[in-house]
Amino acid sequence: MTKMVNCPECGKPVEWKEESLFRPFCSKRCQQLDFGGWANENFSIPGEEVYLDAEQDDSDHH
Repeated sequence: MTKMVNCPECGKPVEWKEESLFRPFCSKRCQQLDFGGWANENFSIPGEEVYLDAEQDDSDHH
């Protein structure tokens, strides 16, 4: 029996199998929409923000 999952972008049911090229997405379009959301920083993973000290960053280039 094939496992079914919902596309994280549109919610359409998707078969979870090797032949499903865009899994867990239903299509290339949904895959690209999700990638665009990450690229535009619409999504984030919780955690502490990391800031580099400007002087420390410059010392690495000498």
